[in-house]
Amino acid sequence: HLSTHPSIHPFPVSCFLQCFSPNAALHTKDTFHPQVRAVCQVQKAGSLSFNVAKVIVVGDVAVGKTCLISRFCKESFERKYKATIGVDFEMERFEVLGVPFSLQLWDTAGQERFKCIASTYYRGAQAIIVVFDLSSVSSLTHARQWLEDAMKENDPSSVLLFLVGTKKDLSSPEQLAQTEREAIRLSEEIKAEYWAVSAKSGDGVRQFFFRVASLTFEANVLSELEKTGPRHVGDVINYVTSFTHNLYDRAPGT
Repeated sequence: HLSTHPSIHPFPVSCFLQCFSPNAALHTKDTFHPQVRAVCQVQKAGSLSFNVAKVIVVGDVAVGKTCLISRFCKESFERKYKATIGVDFEMERFEVLGVPFSLQLWDTAGQERFKCIASTYYRGAQAIIVVFDLSSVSSLTHARQWLEDAMKENDPSSVLLFLVGTKKDLSSPEQLAQTEREAIRLSEEIKAEYWAVSAKSGDGVRQFFFRVASLTFEANVLSELEKTGPRHVGDVINYVTSFTHNLYDRAPGT
């Protein structure tokens, strides 16, 4: 389904949100690339949204994928578990450096019988979020396989990876510390950025998705610049396909 959540999440112009752990981050710089900022200055005079990023969320059944998305998009937490059938879809709008930007959040089923259906939606992702349960070591062990399955449909050089531990509130400090050590070790191996969050309390959820938005936004802008060349920074705006504009026209409540 398409979310009708009307809010837009604004980023301060100078803000590049902090990572969760410097030891397991895609990068730790504190500001956007100068070329990205230049493009955004040009875009402010335009009327089109700059881009949309596809983000797929994968992981074992019942690790909290849907709860993670619902906490951010709807500011709600559903205590009663309900399995995702195939895939679900949310659109969340942001304003990054004054430019409209959206994340398509694809919530995929963790059940084996729906894997074939869900995997058909993996292709064309700008970011992959692999979710595991901080209170379940097996779900962390399975994270590598989930990533491998998702990467079969994507170009490793153009996808941002995130390893997210959920249910932080259910883990004791000792258990959390041990699991995080293993998770950070895995994130370093697979070159993913690690986060620990709680969908129940909301701890870290907003910061995490803002981080995803900022990194995917920057990656998308730099990708367009690479295609068009730095001499055509102003033309990047015209290069963006009509897909984004049409998507906003179709989306209810936008």
